[in-house]
Amino acid sequence: MEPITNLSQRQVRPYSYKELTQLYGVSKKTLLNWIQPFKEEIGEKRGRYFTVNQVDIIFRKLGFPKNLKDDLKEY
Repeated sequence: MEPITNLSQRQVRPYSYKELTQLYGVSKKTLLNWIQPFKEEIGEKRGRYFTVNQVDIIFRKLGFPKNLKDDLKEY
């Protein structure tokens, strides 16, 4: 896996399931299926949001969401 660039690290922040499903453009069920193989590495979500470290792992495993990539082109 390639490390996330400094510019894209600005977008790594706590996200909820709903926000992640919107970023990836999939349903919650699909997102759950995608992250299932990495559940142990991601760890348990506590509260409403995934932590920054958890989101970083999700982005590295699933790829950076296209919706955020499009936003970064404006910089």
